[in-house]
Amino acid sequence: MKQFLFPAALLAVILSGCSTATKTQQATKKISFAANPIVAHRGAFKKNGFPENSIASLRHAIELKCTGTEFDIHMTADDSLVINHDPHYNKLTIEKTTYADLIKTPLSNGEQLPTLQEYTLAGLKNNSATRLVFEIKPSGISKERALLVTEKVVHLVHRLGAAPMAVYISFDYDVCKKVKQLDPHAHVQYLNGDKSPEEIKAGGLDGVDYHYSVFQKHPDWIGQAKKNNIALNAWTVNTAAEMDWLLANQFEFITTNEPELLAERMKMTPASKGWKLVWSDEFNTNGLPDTDKWGYDVGGNGWGNRELQYYTKADSNNAIVKNGKLTITARKENREQNTYTSARLVTKEKGDWAYGRVEVSAKLPVGRGVWPAIWMLPTEWKYGGWPASGEIDIMENVGYNPDTVFSSVHTKSFNHVAGTQKTKGLFLGDAGTNFHLYAVEWNKEQIDFFVDDRLFFSFKNTGKGFEEWPFDQKFHLLLNIAVGGNWGGLKGVDEQLDKAVMEVDYVRVFQK
Repeated sequence: MKQFLFPAALLAVILSGCSTATKTQQATKKISFAANPIVAHRGAFKKNGFPENSIASLRHAIELKCTGTEFDIHMTADDSLVINHDPHYNKLTIEKTTYADLIKTPLSNGEQLPTLQEYTLAGLKNNSATRLVFEIKPSGISKERALLVTEKVVHLVHRLGAAPMAVYISFDYDVCKKVKQLDPHAHVQYLNGDKSPEEIKAGGLDGVDYHYSVFQKHPDWIGQAKKNNIALNAWTVNTAAEMDWLLANQFEFITTNEPELLAERMKMTPASKGWKLVWSDEFNTNGLPDTDKWGYDVGGNGWGNRELQYYTKADSNNAIVKNGKLTITARKENREQNTYTSARLVTKEKGDWAYGRVEVSAKLPVGRGVWPAIWMLPTEWKYGGWPASGEIDIMENVGYNPDTVFSSVHTKSFNHVAGTQKTKGLFLGDAGTNFHLYAVEWNKEQIDFFVDDRLFFSFKNTGKGFEEWPFDQKFHLLLNIAVGGNWGGLKGVDEQLDKAVMEVDYVRVFQK
């Protein structure tokens, strides 16, 4: 195929003509993009076993009414624009192979490797709700070739009347800039993750489409993007925990291989019920816990329960963040008059709340004598010392009864010292081997306790005063492992217990 070069000025004229030619067509097609953040990555291919980037996966994404469907564009040796994720197809380098040679091998469902024109036309058919997300792949041959591909893609989009449905993305920043040069009205998102939203805005682009881990490492970029009206997109998001975090942070787009799962998570996420994320720690920075978010209770005085541990401060042997998890470790070692060390983390300033939803994803320690807890105490002790000002135990577990987790409240009228505390246990046979979501929802009328979004215990406000309901003030969160004590050590401590570990995947706090 003969190669045509379009100088920028000439191409602008061509695009203008194309836009004029398609005005009538576009005017008759009412576009109302789906009101969800789901962008099907390489089409909706996985559940039904379609080939990635096939027309079948494209059509299924449109049938699912995803807000977008993404596909990857390369140019063959004879200048055909084709759709395939990798730079190789059937072990042939696309840029160095003719289209005729590439289509000798069909896709797994019998389709031939689609051209961009075929793919775009299929994407426009009976579609007024799903964006077509054109990913222009960098060239392995030269920058000039990548920019030529960009010109050809933008020209084709306008010639086919697809501009109102199009979003452009690329890992090549110069490609993104070229798209905006050719079509200032195009919506363009950058993929590489090395520029802040403010830099993207200064560069004239419209969105950041980064791997979700980039946003977890730079959480300030989320607010920065919203402040600067830069679209937020994250790829490739395939687990419920990742989806929930992005939904909680109100990402405009979420690119996924699992569009059906994301649709289900949208129905279940706190955001769908009116909760707004106000505080979180995803534990994605290795080292000691974030000092802006966490402090420590320190010491070894038995903590009122005859406990055996000494709580350390900023000691990586007892509290460390690594590989996306917070690990709290109780160790058998002498410290002052104590036979174990451990950590008791406490949320710092701005880490206290009156009412809301608090959720902690955790895997519990095992061993007779351990006593892990995820709980809350009042910040200002409005009604006096414990138990008058209250305590909220989101989750407690004791090692001699490993298959049951407990949730409780303590008040002046209801507490374990008087034998009147309000509590309930839930059988959970794998608390020490799998992560579970422990959560509380707290408002003026009641406190509800959940495990994996299953409500199993409620405590209601009787309206009889602070003696029964001191929960009208700010509380902060604590995470810790105790050893021994009145409850944890009720059946002794295993002499072979050298260490016990609690892992925390994330902490999220929502309010309405």
